[in-house]
Amino acid sequence: MSDPKDSISGIVEFFETLTPQSVARCGDFYAPHARFKDPFKDVRGVPAIQAIYAHMFTALEAPRFVVVERIASGQQCFLAWDFHFRFKNFATGTPQTIHGGSHLQLDDTGRITLHRDYWDAAEELYEKLPVVGALMRWLKNRANA
Repeated sequence: MSDPKDSISGIVEFFETLTPQSVARCGDFYAPHARFKDPFKDVRGVPAIQAIYAHMFTALEAPRFVVVERIASGQQCFLAWDFHFRFKNFATGTPQTIHGGSHLQLDDTGRITLHRDYWDAAEELYEKLPVVGALMRWLKNRANA
């Protein structure tokens, strides 16, 4: 059984240094039948998880994660992170940031069996989009009135 703290450090380094080329190393950090879930996707298996990360690099400019906090307990951890990127199709020069967190469960070898991302798609993404953003901001203002 590997030390979860060592595994978590390696996982954090993997996320923070992720490149289109290093996506191929997902199997070093995810168990073969790992589950990945975020506000848009719910997939199982390393190939499906690799496809999500690969798509991130084709859909966005300069995507990168910065882990700002980690809380570990046994074979589980929670990572608070900032995801920095630029859109490719509009506001291309404007840096964007999504604040979120990931709950990770590790197996006995230190690989991820469950990766669940938590972030507010409405505030962190939809409000930044051209037409949809205006509608989301209007709805938010109405709800807070």
